[in-house]
Amino acid sequence: MPGHVVVAPDKFKGSISAADAAAQISRGIQRCDPTIRTIECPIADGGEGTLAAALAAGFERIPVAAPGPTGQRTLTAYARKGTLAVVEMADISGLHRLSGGVLRPLTASSRGLGTVVARALDDGCREIVLGIGGSACTDGGAGFLRALGAEVVNVHGSPIPDGGGALSQATMLDVSWLHPGLGHAKIILASDVDNPLCGPTGAAAVYGPQKGATPTQVAELDAALAHWADRVAAATGRDARDNPGAGAAGGVGFAAMTVLQAEFRSGIELILDLVDIDQHLDGACAVITGEGSLDHQSLHGKAPIGVRLHATAHDVPTYAIVGVSRLSPEEQAASEFSAIYSLQDREPDVTRSMADAADLIASAAEDLAANYLLALDRS
Repeated sequence: MPGHVVVAPDKFKGSISAADAAAQISRGIQRCDPTIRTIECPIADGGEGTLAAALAAGFERIPVAAPGPTGQRTLTAYARKGTLAVVEMADISGLHRLSGGVLRPLTASSRGLGTVVARALDDGCREIVLGIGGSACTDGGAGFLRALGAEVVNVHGSPIPDGGGALSQATMLDVSWLHPGLGHAKIILASDVDNPLCGPTGAAAVYGPQKGATPTQVAELDAALAHWADRVAAATGRDARDNPGAGAAGGVGFAAMTVLQAEFRSGIELILDLVDIDQHLDGACAVITGEGSLDHQSLHGKAPIGVRLHATAHDVPTYAIVGVSRLSPEEQAASEFSAIYSLQDREPDVTRSMADAADLIASAAEDLAANYLLALDRS
C-alpha cells in the first residue's frame, strides 16, 4: 500500500481510552492486511485524555502529589518535554476524583491544578499548557491561584474556605506572592469551551448542574463568581470575565486570563500541534479517527473534526469509528468523513457495546480496511 495510515482517535468516554482505541484500530487493520503500516496518534481536546495524548507523543511523565477537588491527597502527574509542560485538570480536579463520587458543587476546589503548575515551575518549565476540561469545581480559579501563592481573605483578613460557595466572602485578592516562576513562564489554556464567567451562559448556569448544583445553588454560585470577578479586577486592573473561555473549568479560564494573562487556544488544535499531527500526515494514504459519540456538537470543533480538517489540508481521506453516530444524513455529509462506522450498528445494546468496545472497534477497523484501505491499494 502506498503510504501509511494515521490512527488518531479520541477516547470513547466511559469505555476505552484514546490510546487503547488506537491500538484496537491498528489491530483490526492488520488483521485484514498485516502489511498495512499504521502510526498511532491518540488525541484529546483539552479535557480527559490530554495527559495521555502528550505521553503517547513522547513526553515524560512527572509524578506529583496534589490535593483533589475536596482536598484529599491525589497522585497525579504532568507531562514534560524540555521546558514545556502539559497539565490535565481533569486528572487532578475532575469529577472522578470526588471522594465516594459525591458531587460538591459549592466546596470543590481547583487548588490541585495550581499545585501541579507550581511543581512544573519549580522543575524549570517555562511554557505550561493547561488542559482545563472536565473539572469538578466552580470556584472561579481561586483555589488554583491560591496554590500558586495568591491570598484571598475575608473582611477580617482571614483566608476564605475553598470552593465557589465561599467566594462571596472574599474582600481582597493579594497577588504579591505569586510563584516567581510565573514571571518567566507562558501559560496556555487548552479548551473548546467559549462561555463567559457569569450570566445565563456562564460557568455556573451551564456547567453547574453537571457538577451537582441545584437551581438555587447555581444562582448562588453565579452571584459569587460576579463578586469574585470584582475583587480580581480591583487587584489586577484587568477583567476578563466576559472573554470567551472565561467560564471554562468553573472559572479557571477567567483566573488564568486575568491574573496570569494566559493565552486561550482551541483545545483540539493545541493538542494536534503537540502530537505533530501534520508531520504524521505527510505521506499518509488515510486517517482513522473516532470518539464515543459523534453528534451535532462534534461538528463545531470536537476532536474528530479537528483531525479531519488537518487531513483534508493534506488531501488525505478521513474515516471515523465511533460508539454511536447521531448525525443526520445532511450532517454526515457536512462532516466530510469518507465513511463512518458506528459500534451501535454492531451491538445495539449500549451497555454491551461499551463493555465490548475494544473488540467492536477492532472488528469495525477490520471491515473498514477491507472496504476502503485495500481499495486504495488497488487504485
